[in-house]
Amino acid sequence: MLQLRPNCECCNIDLPPESPDARICSFACTFCVACAENVLKGRCPNCGGEMVARPRRPPEKLAKFPASTERVFKPQGCARAEHGH
Repeated sequence: MLQLRPNCECCNIDLPPESPDARICSFACTFCVACAENVLKGRCPNCGGEMVARPRRPPEKLAKFPASTERVFKPQGCARAEHGH
């Protein structure tokens, strides 16, 4: 089951489970749309994979299967992408 992580790994902005602005790779690394598109150009800095819109879990399922509360923050990946490394 997808973790639905609560924040962008690059800028640490909150991404609640209902957010249409969350992007993920196949490993569920999570980014906001601004970082995913403008900084990372659609590629995950961790695995190099494609990023797509994160699916939203229906509210009635969130009660039984809540989103993750574990924040992952790795701004160094975005800094490398911004500088072309």
